[in-house]
Amino acid sequence: MKLSLLLWLSSILPQPHADQVCLATTVYLEARDQPVRGQQAVAEVVLRRVERGTWGADVCAVVTQRKQFAPAYTSPNFRVRNDQAWDRAWRIAAETREEWQRPLLERSLVVPGADHFYAFNLVRPSWSDGHEGTRIGGHSFLQLTN
Repeated sequence: MKLSLLLWLSSILPQPHADQVCLATTVYLEARDQPVRGQQAVAEVVLRRVERGTWGADVCAVVTQRKQFAPAYTSPNFRVRNDQAWDRAWRIAAETREEWQRPLLERSLVVPGADHFYAFNLVRPSWSDGHEGTRIGGHSFLQLTN
């Protein structure tokens, strides 16, 4: 399935189904080769940004912002080819969204407070300087805003 089809689908689906598609797509694109906890952490960062409202009002708005997450900068012709990884991303997105329905103090969080992440073996963004992060797999997760 092409990324363009997934993003189109998310644009016509009602909420919360659109958010599920966008979150699963982001987990797949950003972390399909990472451990489950790393994939959960990616989903948490997205949902935390939605909750804070600074980056967008829903998951799709957050993940399609310019230069923020893979759905915004991956070629629309990219094909989801790994069915097992897609199924896992879909499940993790659903489980994380369900966890996010709980009150904040009752959530079981992987990266509390983290609102940014980067692949530390590929890049070292300037915004990460001076910030300690939690490393899971190939990603570092950071809290940059309050």
